[in-house]
Amino acid sequence: MSALVLALAAGAVIGLALGALGGGGSVLAVPALIYLLGFTPVAATTASLVIVTLTSVTALSAHARDGHVRGRTGLLFAAAGIGPAMLGGALAGRVPEAVLTAAFAAVAAAAALRMLRSRPSADTVVAVRPGRAAAAGAGLGAVTGVLGVGGGFLAVPALVGVLGLRMRHAVGTSLLVITVNSLAALTMRAGAVEGLDWVVVGPFVGAAILGARDGKRLSGKVSGHTLQRIFALVLLAVAAFMLIDAVL
Repeated sequence: MSALVLALAAGAVIGLALGALGGGGSVLAVPALIYLLGFTPVAATTASLVIVTLTSVTALSAHARDGHVRGRTGLLFAAAGIGPAMLGGALAGRVPEAVLTAAFAAVAAAAALRMLRSRPSADTVVAVRPGRAAAAGAGLGAVTGVLGVGGGFLAVPALVGVLGLRMRHAVGTSLLVITVNSLAALTMRAGAVEGLDWVVVGPFVGAAILGARDGKRLSGKVSGHTLQRIFALVLLAVAAFMLIDAVL
């Protein structure tokens, strides 16, 4: 199968997850780029940031039109992650490839397990704790910078549990957080971005953007909890494969 077809297929799946779940799709971008398209781990995490940024902006505009984005809350949360995201982006190129792959696999597995254990939100409002909010935002930024993932799978539960947003608002607002953190990380990888294979990355981004639009529509027809569990099982299998590959 040609690289172009693989890029289009992978991009569509990742965009679908981002549009439907407000995050998570980016966790599949890195393994898709490494194992399907032959990117190195460092190049894959850089390309993933590009894909996540452009796709998140598209999905964000759709959620904003529906009134599901809390701009001030999202920007405050993202502000805590800008510094760690930039630092992580600068350090990523110095981490051994096997370590980067193993770390990514561990984060992906943790995300999958969290998704499987989570329960649907009751849409209740909780008191915001500034210290926890800052810590969650900083941690999310660091993960974005080093591993090249948007972190929506961490942002959504944090926005619900720490900042007290209702689920549909957390999904939309997480896309704002993802965009800000990804852009911050990309500023520290400008040289790496220029060296990407845009013949592959371009179609990947285009398919992801179209997939995000379909994902937004799908979220209104299928239970979010059902979509989340299916995605979590796929992600867990990918994480196991990557961890075995890094160790062996």
